[in-house]
Amino acid sequence: MADSECRRKGPKIAVVGMGNLLLKDEGIGVHVAQALQEMAPENGSNLQIVDGGTSPDVLLSLDKVDKLIIIDAVKGDCEPGTIYRLGPDEIPENGAEATSLHQVGLMQSLQILDKFGLKPPKVVIVGIQPKEIDWGTEPSAELGQKIPEMMRLVLEEARKC
Repeated sequence: MADSECRRKGPKIAVVGMGNLLLKDEGIGVHVAQALQEMAPENGSNLQIVDGGTSPDVLLSLDKVDKLIIIDAVKGDCEPGTIYRLGPDEIPENGAEATSLHQVGLMQSLQILDKFGLKPPKVVIVGIQPKEIDWGTEPSAELGQKIPEMMRLVLEEARKC
């Protein structure tokens, strides 16, 4: 869909923050989503912000959206606080097979959406390299300082349609 066509029809965009709030930086996606939810949405906005927590199957409950933006901690080989913008095809399979519906991960949820023809036309993952994944409800100072930048990048991504 061309950008001008998306603007004319008012694309529906879902932003889903993923992660575990009990494991410091692992919960950064939820922290960013909560900060975005605290901002007053514009009237008539088609932007839906969801706290996905540790339930990637929340993607299955979204209304049909034109674009899905997922915020999550992403382990790469860069310094803590490095922000990534990735497509789902850029995330390697972890090789682990789910043996229960309780073990379905983010990528498997996207695959399920795809198999049922429900995958949004555009999916972007905005991730950040974690510093500390340990018990604690607040992100590390380094990642906490990155929350405003993550919010700005997510909103810019939403405006791209």
